Amino acid sequence: MATMLQYGLYIAMAAVVVILVMGLVNITRTNDEQASMSNKLMRARVIAQAVVVGILVLLGIVVGSIRLF
Repeated sequence: MATMLQYGLYIAMAAVVVILVMGLVNITRTNDEQASMSNKLMRARVIAQAVVVGILVLLGIVVGSIRLF
């Protein structure tokens, strides 16, 4: 279980980096849809970061670093 969570964590962190780079590239554009796309990418990045934090918490529980009771 811990191994699957680790792979999921790596994939989720890579997704955050990809979304962040896409957002930085989008800032350099000057078309009409730039603002709307920046907003969508910001939302996607925040959601991806929340997934990373959730996986980290689950991984801590599974490994035993975080005790619930």
